Amino acid sequence: MAKELEQHGTVIIGAGPGGYVAAIRAAELGQQVTVIEESDTLGGICLNVGCVPSKALISAGKRLGQAKDSTMYGITTGEVKFDFHALQDWKQHQVVDRMTRGVKGLLKKHKVEVVRGSAMLVSDTEVQVMPAGPQQFMSVTEPRRIAFTDLIIASGSRPVHIPGFQITGRVIDSTGGLGLKDLPDELVVIGGGYIGTELAGAYADFGTHVTILEGTGQILPNFEADLVKVVEKRLKSKGVTVLTGVRAKHSSQTSDAVTVTYTDGDGADHDITADYCMITVGRKPNTDSLGLDATSVEIDKHGLIKVDDRGFTGTDHIWAVGDVTMGPALAHMAFMEGKTAAGAIAGRPDANEYFAVPAVCFSDPEIATVGMTVAEAEQNGLTVQAAQFPFAGNARAVSLGEGEGFVRLVSTIDTGTIVGAQIVGPGASDLISELSVAVNCQLNVEDVALTIHPHPTLGEPVQEAADIATGYPTHL
Repeated sequence: MAKELEQHGTVIIGAGPGGYVAAIRAAELGQQVTVIEESDTLGGICLNVGCVPSKALISAGKRLGQAKDSTMYGITTGEVKFDFHALQDWKQHQVVDRMTRGVKGLLKKHKVEVVRGSAMLVSDTEVQVMPAGPQQFMSVTEPRRIAFTDLIIASGSRPVHIPGFQITGRVIDSTGGLGLKDLPDELVVIGGGYIGTELAGAYADFGTHVTILEGTGQILPNFEADLVKVVEKRLKSKGVTVLTGVRAKHSSQTSDAVTVTYTDGDGADHDITADYCMITVGRKPNTDSLGLDATSVEIDKHGLIKVDDRGFTGTDHIWAVGDVTMGPALAHMAFMEGKTAAGAIAGRPDANEYFAVPAVCFSDPEIATVGMTVAEAEQNGLTVQAAQFPFAGNARAVSLGEGEGFVRLVSTIDTGTIVGAQIVGPGASDLISELSVAVNCQLNVEDVALTIHPHPTLGEPVQEAADIATGYPTHL
């Protein structure tokens, strides 16, 4: 039996990017905040078993590649030794654990109560917290019933599983792919989206032969083909086998190998045997175990919570942010949505703007976009032009040995307003922030062209593309 009803202020389900940021902002705005988290760590999937540890592996892979071959700089090295176990130890203890401790410290600083347990709504005003997971981490050892003034649902998402591939043994999801104990010689990746492409590139850098099986006509199907072509070329140079237009059917495994059967575009079946098969075909929202059927909160057929531009569900005092909503499933968007919901609870006129949300794939080279493509702009009735400058014409990129790729600006012909940008090349993940500001603030190409960019830097192609858009190209 649950104890007597507890009265709390703002309650947040989930301590991932949306949840912990919402908690901090709510506390800053004077709210009494309680976060309910069922796992033994804070920071959510992104920090613990997602975008942060994957970037650690990607960075290590690039360093290993440089150590093995820097002859173009006149550097000849001896035998390079690689300790995968040491890398995994560094990734966990020096990167992930350090950042999760930071989140814990921030919540403590803002006097946010963290309740360890599993949350289930029992009405539009109450939530029950049950013991869950390893008991040594739980602050809930028996049911607690909590009445909230406001609730923010930020329970995140989990990997999608596909028929014929049970996640067990040598069939793993992205979490398993990040935490492998031993370096595989052969790896099959099913799904060539962000996660699959990033981890395929990282493991290829470590010396693993990787095969990507992608069901659509190209890997990274959410990006334009000319951006993806640059990445695919680099993957193939690392020995990665990229198979598109194929369908993974099923798998069978032994104690030391897994065999994947897939069907090609002609309907023929093929087998691949590898050390592991990693499934990276998408994610689904964690809403099915929240007890939402006991509330007035509406969800769509995919389990996503319907919200307005503030994160409000339409049910009094209940809000939702991050991967459980219909907006972009991106950690940085969850950050903003968490702040917006906390502000809305405090009566601020905050709202989310989804037009200028940057998207980044930490492939090799990186891809980053913001705003509209040429095709999207034209579909919206705009008459636009595309101005593109190659990294091959940038001194800094060439000196880094990273001259592939380009920066492209999409701007209206009548006013020169920048409505979108696409980058594939070195530093794309950092360069896109400048262009996100440009799109969000509706700057025109002349504003960017007249902004002095330091030389020699990777940022110069942004100015060069703006010069091209104004009709006065300098280095092209």
